[in-house]
Amino acid sequence: MIQLHDKQFVPFISAQEIDFAIAEMAHHVEADFADETPIFVGILNGAFMVVSDFMKHYSHPCEVSFIKMASYEGTESSGAVKQLIGLNQDLAGRSVVIIEDIIDTGNTIEELKALFKQQNVKHFKIATLFFKPEAYKKDIKIDYVGIRIPNKFIVGYGLDYNGLGRNLPEVYQLHE
Repeated sequence: MIQLHDKQFVPFISAQEIDFAIAEMAHHVEADFADETPIFVGILNGAFMVVSDFMKHYSHPCEVSFIKMASYEGTESSGAVKQLIGLNQDLAGRSVVIIEDIIDTGNTIEELKALFKQQNVKHFKIATLFFKPEAYKKDIKIDYVGIRIPNKFIVGYGLDYNGLGRNLPEVYQLHE
């Protein structure tokens, strides 16, 4: 068990399980974009570790960029999504794959889909390491899912609780 601020967390997903899930996602994306040079867009802050490991498993030509969004306050999604840092390149006619650490309500994905639709991208795909189907409230297809998890708050592997826990190589869930 670990303590972050005022909350305790218990082990949930090992570093080995995470690596296997990311490798599988990368291979599926690779198969779908074998004849193209997609641009992977990681969503900061949480997805920095996912993107790094995803790129290690992706062996075809590709580009990578990042966008910073925010929707969490403490352990709850605030419901409001703010774009904090945007892309500074023309994406018209490009294949874009969003790489997320976690998708729960889908609010961030809905905002991203609207942003990229304005860019006239060729393909808009979504990859996420963790997906909470019980919490998901949108009709947008999630194209690549690493691990489906219950609607519990998790930390580690890029995910934080009020700034702490991102550096953990495995994932912990809130102890109840």
